[in-house]
Amino acid sequence: MTHTPDPQPRRGFIASLRNNFIAGLVVIAPIGLTLWLIWTVVGWVDSFVWPFVPDAYQPEQLLNRVMGNASPADEDWVTVNVRGIGVIIFLIFTMLVGWMGKGLLGRSFLRWGESVVARMPVVRSIYNGVKQIAETVFAQTETSFDKACLIEYPRKGIWAIGFVSTSTKGELLDKVGVGPMTSVFVPTTPNPTSGFLLFFPTADIIELDMSVEDAAKLVISAGLVYPGEKDTEMPPALDELADKIKSGKSDI
Repeated sequence: MTHTPDPQPRRGFIASLRNNFIAGLVVIAPIGLTLWLIWTVVGWVDSFVWPFVPDAYQPEQLLNRVMGNASPADEDWVTVNVRGIGVIIFLIFTMLVGWMGKGLLGRSFLRWGESVVARMPVVRSIYNGVKQIAETVFAQTETSFDKACLIEYPRKGIWAIGFVSTSTKGELLDKVGVGPMTSVFVPTTPNPTSGFLLFFPTADIIELDMSVEDAAKLVISAGLVYPGEKDTEMPPALDELADKIKSGKSDI
């Protein structure tokens, strides 16, 4: 009677190789994709910047000029493809434009340019849209949800805790006409990640000394946990939720 060898060890070895391969992909894929994305973006910026740089100042021309090569027809001509220099030139140029734009002469030039663009129907719409997006994404200097406050809501005489979002701007401020206003997020209990966005006159808002984390704990606990109390403790799950709200990383 012949004995059939057990194939289990071989299957275990193949499964181990497969698991190692998957584990390797988990480590390599994020790093590889990140490096590829950076390399691609740098190459894209270089391809956009280099056409504006005179040929005499291209890295390839500069290097061959130092080496004494007269033209690309020479046998000793060195071809150079340096990625990243275009990005550096772009950053320096952008900072220089920003520095000039903050000055009196730069602001006057920008106002003149915007007045010219304002006379162009299609270009005006594109410019204003791109400008608003850029100001929202890149020029936002105010911090949001860094202060807790008291507001009278839902009616006079009833108070609620809110988180200061930002100063109200644009049409909302113009149409109401009550002066400076502030956008306030009013959370619900026990889940403070849902709530209401309300707009209050800044004079009607009372800022609190308590931290955003303490205010979040007060809301989550339905008033059971007050700042400074030592005897009452938050349940671990609710305490963790308050920490997420403080850091702005709640994923609920």
